[in-house]
Parts: sequence; C-alpha cells; structure tokens
Amino acid sequence: MVDRDVVMAKIAVVDRCLARIAEVHGETRKDLLPVDIDDITAINLLRAVQAAIDLATHVVASENYGTPDSTAEAFSLLERRGLIDSQMAGRLRRMVGFRNIAIHEYKSVDPAIVERIVEQHLGDLQDLGARVVEAFGLRKGDL
Repeated sequence: MVDRDVVMAKIAVVDRCLARIAEVHGETRKDLLPVDIDDITAINLLRAVQAAIDLATHVVASENYGTPDSTAEAFSLLERRGLIDSQMAGRLRRMVGFRNIAIHEYKSVDPAIVERIVEQHLGDLQDLGARVVEAFGLRKGDL
C-alpha cells in the first residue's frame, strides 16, 4: 500500500521545483544572468525528475509491481499497470536519461534539451503525481 505522506512529499518537491523554474523563466528572468537562469533551471529540473523517480519507485515497491531493472524501468512498470500511458512513460524515461547525463556528467548537457523539457514536458512531472493521487484515492489538498 502506498504511503500517502511519501506520495504527497514527492509531489510537493515537484511542485516547488517547477514553481522555481517558472519564476526564473518569468518576470524574474530580467534580473538574472543567463548562467544563473541555466543553473537554477537545471538544478530544479534535476530535483523534480528525481522526485518523480522516487514517487514511481515508491509506488512500484509498495504495490509489488515488480523489480525494475533500472531507474527508468519504474515508469515502464507503472505503464504496464495502467497508471500512465505509453507516451508519458517514454517521456519520463527520457527525463531519467537526461538526469543521468546531467548528474554523472557523461557528456555536456545540451541546453536545447533542457529548454525543450521546460517548454514541453514539465506537465508530465505534475501529471504523474496527479495520476498516483487519483489511482490510490489520495487527497492532494491534505498537505
């Protein structure tokens, strides 16, 4: 059984990180150096992706959905159980790949990739939380 407090804590991390990204890409942008915008965006994106990974692995483990072979596999297990669709699972797996590159510095992070995630895919991180809340009858407003 999923732990409501764990789920809500991970959702809160995602929400906080995405709010910070929105802040530095909004009106605050004019007061920051481009390097600061890039750094604030990257660190908050990494934190949000990690919180989504933590949420997915918590659900997978607590509901006995199987043992993922990799971090990204947790999203495949959620897909197999119908919590997320295949398109969302694919996008979240790619975010894990981005996270791995950024964290482990396998190669330089392409700013265009960060920008694409920010512009097109941040909603996937929030949608994951919403789907978990709905699937397990949790109430997000109880935080």
